Amino acid sequence: MIFGPISGGHFNPVVSICDAIEGGLSWPLAVAYVFVQISGALAGVFAAHAMFGLPLVFVSHHVRSGAAQWFAEFVATFGLLAVIWGTIRYRSSLVPFTVAAYIVAAYWFTASTSFANPAVTIARSLTDTFSGIRPLDVAPFTVAQILGALCATALFAWLVPNMRTQAMRMLLPRADP
Repeated sequence: MIFGPISGGHFNPVVSICDAIEGGLSWPLAVAYVFVQISGALAGVFAAHAMFGLPLVFVSHHVRSGAAQWFAEFVATFGLLAVIWGTIRYRSSLVPFTVAAYIVAAYWFTASTSFANPAVTIARSLTDTFSGIRPLDVAPFTVAQILGALCATALFAWLVPNMRTQAMRMLLPRADP
């Protein structure tokens, strides 16, 4: 709700990339968003560590690997993009609420606890708290997230063929800088 008017509420690289695929963002802007999203996620983990008196970089040792975990990330990210694409068509003002509700639910119904965001996955590799993920496990999670996002985008492009003309309304209206 706060950043929607500025950036469309983009906090997730796969959302921004899929929005660019659908024509809602220019590719240069999508690349800039991805850089800022990863930087913001890293700043967030550093801030959390500072608040709890931990070293700023605290590499994770938590194993999150295997087909079940990767499939869970595919499902989590597929569902996230499905919620976004499904909501923006008719009730775009509700996207912040439906995304929040989905992410909370997906935390509980996925084996991976629904990272569903490559920037968050990278950041969580730098914390050895309960939310961490080993750096070795980041790449397969990210691949699963990308595949889930692309599959949801392809499905909705098929279900709603005119979605490309509506992609500019993704999340909340925004002005490109």
